Amino acid sequence: MAVNYIKLWKLLLDKKLKRVDLKKEANISSSTLAKLGKDEYVSMEIMERICESLAADIGDVMQFVPNKVEI
Repeated sequence: MAVNYIKLWKLLLDKKLKRVDLKKEANISSSTLAKLGKDEYVSMEIMERICESLAADIGDVMQFVPNKVEI
């Protein structure tokens, strides 16, 4: 399974926030923000901070998607 954060970016748009606002509010680093932008895994501690700063649930900011199987 892979992870994506499309829901996070949509939530930021809905709240009229930018990625730098998220970085400041959730106290995350630039490298973590880059990982999120590349749909890479980040720690649950980071995800908890993001959820708390946005008053959201984990399912509101990320989702797991199946890996593509090539035949």
